[in-house]
Formats: sequence, C-alpha cells, structure tokens
Amino acid sequence: MKVLVAGSHGKIGRRLVSRLAADGHKAIAMIRDPSQAEELRVRGGQPLVADLAQDVAFAVEGCDAIVYTAGAGAGSGAAKKQTVDRAGAEKLVDAARRHGVRRYVMVSSIGAHDPGSARGPMRPYLEAKQQADKYLAASGLDYTIVRPGRLTDDGGDGRIEASLELGRRGDVPRDDVATTLLAVLSDDRTIGLTFELFDGATPIADALDRLVKTAGRP
Repeated sequence: MKVLVAGSHGKIGRRLVSRLAADGHKAIAMIRDPSQAEELRVRGGQPLVADLAQDVAFAVEGCDAIVYTAGAGAGSGAAKKQTVDRAGAEKLVDAARRHGVRRYVMVSSIGAHDPGSARGPMRPYLEAKQQADKYLAASGLDYTIVRPGRLTDDGGDGRIEASLELGRRGDVPRDDVATTLLAVLSDDRTIGLTFELFDGATPIADALDRLVKTAGRP
C-alpha cells in the first residue's frame, strides 16, 4: 500500500512512517521543511516536500490511502489551527476525491465532538478538528476518524481501549496511536467509524474487533 502521511515529521507521524515501512508499505512522508527529509528516509519513508498552505493535490497522485496527522501545534493561534488542522485536512480530502484516492484516516482529538465545552486555546483547536472531521465524513470517501486521548511519550505496549462512546478522558502513548493507525489502514471494517482511543489492556487487533462488533459490523 502506498500511503501519504501528512504531518510525517510530527511525533505520531514519525512513528507511523517507521511502522508503515517495517510492514512493507510505501510511506510517502509529506514535509514542509526539506531539512527533515533525511530523518524520514532513515525511518524508511520517501520524503515529499509540500506545503499545506499551498496546492498539495500533486502529493496524493498514485497513493492508495492518506493519513492526516498534521497539526498547528501547541502555542499556535486560532488562525493557524484553522489553516492547518482544518483547511489542510480539507485540501487533502478534495485532492483525494479528485485523484480517486478512497481511503482517508484522520487523526483528530478527544473533545472534538463538543468544542463548546472547552476553554482557552483548546476551544479553537477542537473547533478546527470538528470542522475537519465533519468535512471528511461528508466527503463520500472511505474514512476512519481516530480521536486519541491525551498523548504521552510513554512506551507503547500494543494494548488499547477503543470506544464509540464519545466524551471520555484518558491518556494514550503515541506509540500505540501509530500502531493503531497502521492496523486501521488494513481493516476495512473500520470505514465509516469515529472512535476514541486510550491506553488499555486489550491487544490492538482484539480491541478493533470488539469496536467493529459494537458498531454492528460483521
């Protein structure tokens, strides 16, 4: 599978590029800064310079799937969150539709179902995430929206909790988020699902099995 990873130099993106390459996939590591290319090559990715503030349609050509894990980051203002967390994701949705790329996995956030309940800088962040999620869900693409809990750099153990019930709270290691994204890409039963992701006690494959059964999937 040829997978475009938007936000490939982020903490989740770098982990995902490594896992895709190790699993035999072709990871197209989309970056804005060419100086990041060598690190991603070492991780097994194929760097591609593209700026989400510009036209990025060329980046999706020939791909089988897109994973959007780009974000404006902590300390950025509301305008930047609209540019990256919302508009960037939407640009790649449009590009996917134009070039016939069906599969799109969005890395969103817990709380995106109800941005109005957040205070301070979290509110514009969650508003942008919610808008991007809604745009993707209405696009007709084969989407999955993954909403991780509070991200940590703890070592992942491949055990998670995945829930269709929205509005919960909890932590999750970035390692386990990346491994879950890899599993989701290969599991068509997760198409059309939006779920929250936390640290847990269930192996990822089993947790996804349980998730899709809860959703009424075979």
